[in-house]
Amino acid sequence: MNIEKNVPIRERRAAVAIPYDVMEVGDSIFVTGASLQNVCNRNWRWGKKLGRAYVARKEGEGIRVWRTN
Repeated sequence: MNIEKNVPIRERRAAVAIPYDVMEVGDSIFVTGASLQNVCNRNWRWGKKLGRAYVARKEGEGIRVWRTN
């Protein structure tokens, strides 16, 4: 095992802001720069918090999120 010095710490990726609180039933948003698993986890957390339901599907190079309820 080698010890390395002066290796910079990689910057954190900024979280993708999804406007869950203003989306109406049938609205969707296209998200890039996030994994499907991460978006699904966020959909579940916000859905529980707001009493709503969200669905995410992979679409091309990104993910589309719909409010379903």
